[in-house]
Amino acid sequence: MAGGKTRNADPRWTLAASILASSLSFVDGSVLNVALPAIRASYHANAAEVQWVVNAYLLPLSALLLLGGALGDHFGRRRLLIGGTALFAIASLVCALAPSLNVLLVARGAQGIGAALLLPNSLALLNAAFEGEKRGRAVGIWAAAGAAAAAVAPLIGGWLVDNVGWPSIFYINLPLAAGAIALALMFVTESHDPGAGRTDYGGAFLATAALGGATYGLTLWSSTGRFTALAIGAIVAGILFMAGFFWVERRRREKAMMPLTLFKDSCFTGLNLMTLLLYGAFGAVMLLVPYVLIEQCGYSPIQAGLAMLPLPILLTIGSPIMGQLAERTGPHLPLTVGPLVVGAGMMLALRIDSLGVYWATIFPAMTVMAAGMAIAVAPLTASVLGSVEERHVAMASGFNSAVARLGGLVATALLGVVLSKEGEALITGFHGAMIASAIVAAAASAVAWFSLRSSKSPQPGGPHRGSGREDSICAPSFPCVGR
Repeated sequence: MAGGKTRNADPRWTLAASILASSLSFVDGSVLNVALPAIRASYHANAAEVQWVVNAYLLPLSALLLLGGALGDHFGRRRLLIGGTALFAIASLVCALAPSLNVLLVARGAQGIGAALLLPNSLALLNAAFEGEKRGRAVGIWAAAGAAAAAVAPLIGGWLVDNVGWPSIFYINLPLAAGAIALALMFVTESHDPGAGRTDYGGAFLATAALGGATYGLTLWSSTGRFTALAIGAIVAGILFMAGFFWVERRRREKAMMPLTLFKDSCFTGLNLMTLLLYGAFGAVMLLVPYVLIEQCGYSPIQAGLAMLPLPILLTIGSPIMGQLAERTGPHLPLTVGPLVVGAGMMLALRIDSLGVYWATIFPAMTVMAAGMAIAVAPLTASVLGSVEERHVAMASGFNSAVARLGGLVATALLGVVLSKEGEALITGFHGAMIASAIVAAAASAVAWFSLRSSKSPQPGGPHRGSGREDSICAPSFPCVGR
């Protein structure tokens, strides 16, 4: 349907399909963390190679999410959801059977491509199926389910690594993919906007090359501790490709994969800068905490997964509540307070040492960080969707997801200096990373404070996207920064 808005008889099926499909990406992004030591030992990999097990997935996911959303606009969001989910499932099977590290890395890249197709279209389909407060609640449930799946995945993955072997962590993607595809085929109505015109293949290539060059250079630097000629050359190439990307996007104007005019809105720009900082800081925690617990504190993979348990509990409980609360009060306060609470949890993580006493050191830190993310996740997701006109919703969701993954990509690329250490040096490096992450989380809070203005509670119904209003919308139904 032109305009990208359709209605199916019961939108709850769309919610279920969107949750199952997007959970693939969330689960895979976190379950790997408890398996990294086992994968490293299995392939006798060094620190840089371990980083690429993560980044081979994050790189295409970050670079192609925008194109995935644009392809969904053009060819059909349900179709791209199904295709991306199927590709992700096939790549997961190859990961499980990979005979070498190189095969695993290629399959991880294919997983990233599949996730780039399914993620933006799952949220765009969800956005088309609900309105008003129901949309805010649905986004809250979607965010909570995805975050909870990502957080509980290390527990499941830890048990599998302990009892079956690390390849088995990729098999858990198969039933999720099958369920998502079945629900989408049977119950989800197609939604598309053939006039969107953002199939920007040149921009996608340049974005991928830019992120690839920069990531490769940063990974080389962080794993060796020095800037070699190759690392500097890769970073410079990444910068040049990024300049080319902006040049192409500027020339394509509204048909660009990333229309640069959207960044004139301080709300949209602020929300995405906040996303980059918050998810970059939190991504470092999600990678390092299980790794340190297993490598230095003597935890088994399943014990490391159990240590992350406060995350799914608090995110599942808190995200829907915060989504509805932000609908009524505006996003300014939760998006300012949430990152500060996350940063406080990171500072509490400085008490974690080689003894790894759970209740005294690990539990308080994880609980406070989980509470902070529960405050911020749903309001942030809903605010991004509401910050643009209806015709840009799929692009905005794709871009924000790309920014979140980019934060994790950069964080992982910089963590080689920690992953390469052993013994007490690993704990020291971990503490340094937590301090840096807390500073970045505080910066995310500052961005939210200065770029978003608090607003009055909305009138029922609120402003409508695409209505021609001159207000910038910061979340469904409430104004952000009047122009």
